[in-house]
Amino acid sequence: MKKQLFALLLATLPAIGVAQIPRLEQHDGRHSLIVDGAPFTILGAQVNNSSNYADPLSTAWPLLDRIHANTVEVPIAWQQVEPVEGRFDLSFLQTLLDQARTHDKRVVLLWFGTWKNTSYSYAPDWVKLDNRRFPRMKTRDGKDHGVLSAHGAETMKADARAFVKVMEYLRDHDPQHTVIMVQPENETGSYRNPRDYSATGNALFAKEIPARLAKATGKRGTWAQAFGAQADRAFNTWYVASYVDAIAAAGKRAKSLPMYVNASLAGPSNVPDPDGVASGGPQQDVLDIWKAAAPNIDFAAPDIYDRKSANVIQYLDKYSRPDNALMVPEIGNAREFHRFFYAALGRGAIGYAPFGIDGTGYSNYPLGARDLDPATLDALALPYAAVGSIMRDWSRIAARNATWGAAKPDDNAAQSTVLGKWKLTASWGEWQFGMKDWSWLKSDPAPWGKEPVGGVAVAQMGPDEFLVVGDHVRLTIGAVDGATNTVMLSVEEGGVKDGRWVATRVWNGDQTDYGINLVDRPQVLKITMGRYR
Repeated sequence: MKKQLFALLLATLPAIGVAQIPRLEQHDGRHSLIVDGAPFTILGAQVNNSSNYADPLSTAWPLLDRIHANTVEVPIAWQQVEPVEGRFDLSFLQTLLDQARTHDKRVVLLWFGTWKNTSYSYAPDWVKLDNRRFPRMKTRDGKDHGVLSAHGAETMKADARAFVKVMEYLRDHDPQHTVIMVQPENETGSYRNPRDYSATGNALFAKEIPARLAKATGKRGTWAQAFGAQADRAFNTWYVASYVDAIAAAGKRAKSLPMYVNASLAGPSNVPDPDGVASGGPQQDVLDIWKAAAPNIDFAAPDIYDRKSANVIQYLDKYSRPDNALMVPEIGNAREFHRFFYAALGRGAIGYAPFGIDGTGYSNYPLGARDLDPATLDALALPYAAVGSIMRDWSRIAARNATWGAAKPDDNAAQSTVLGKWKLTASWGEWQFGMKDWSWLKSDPAPWGKEPVGGVAVAQMGPDEFLVVGDHVRLTIGAVDGATNTVMLSVEEGGVKDGRWVATRVWNGDQTDYGINLVDRPQVLKITMGRYR
């Protein structure tokens, strides 16, 4: 009896030494990713699409170390998991786990199934060749379209079965949670065909919109009545999202990791052309439909390849919502994109990952870099090194406190914000010493002034205290009310150890007389402001 009672007591106690499963937390509209029981920011990179084999994957690790990444995003394809129906091969997944652990990296796993860049190219041959069982979408004139239909019940069932095998493998072979997050499907939707115009699609389209969608949007009636010119796209969005949600729900029943979807973006306009956008995907203007249709998807994320800085900021703002954690799972790997890491971080991003970081020699230029030369890699390594040195603490502070981030815009205009009673301004292209408007002391322009580099991220630690990281930026702080009796009490360079700030030196004199100038090295500062009487 005593032995049984003791066993029962043990069963009710928390498991000792068992890693906590990663999860998302939300607090007052701010989000954090919890890994190993503590906040975590993904300083990531995504390998190329077909680097999901042992040899090409091995080329990524030196580059990941070079940029100080802590996480790698790697695809696993339905075609490699189930090349023959009913026969499953998870050997690559084990290779990925082994290599990631050897190189001390976490993994975000990308499932390329029914959709990859809106295509079914990573589905098995037995799916591609059976158009009756696994139907393609139909165009308006009844022709086959190059995307699998979201109304294909057999397609969904087969995709879910393979995805569950992947998640079961993680459940059984990854107790330490090397894989911290999963993306079910990739860039869903269809270009040049807003919805499936098959008999099944047309019959569903003629019905009233689902009650759950009506409640979420306040719209009523048929799809055409509720959504007008965007009806085809809204319809496809609902059914694609519902399909992906079913895949995610099945996978979470095996192992409940956080799951997200990524968007092949439309332009920043609110209502894109239904024929020109990846209709059905989680673009910024249809997030409410995705939220209603896919409760098992934790958040939607933008894939950003737009080189216009104003557009990038719009994307970040539209995906940073109280009900949607911000993450940038894909962004161009050219040097000019890396400045936007700061803008994302300052908006509370839980992760960031430029695309195509491996040594296979593939380049998706002009979307990304021509090649991964030292200047390109170093522009990402610098902010990753700075934030990586305080990653857990930044994540913890950002989850509970106001943050701000700015990237140098295309027009070089200064960027400002207000945090409490302080106005913070970031300016660009300035030397560490002196002022631009000095006429008595001539200087050459700062060489980085015309380059697409520069950014800053700030977390407010207290009413007068700020944690700062950045590069190629001048930060100034002044009173919101314009008062002149303000003083920069201290600027400490250092880091966080055992949850406490540890200063390595105090900046003063030249280092603070002309604003706070961060240029070409990974530095973390704690700034304390005050007022005198």
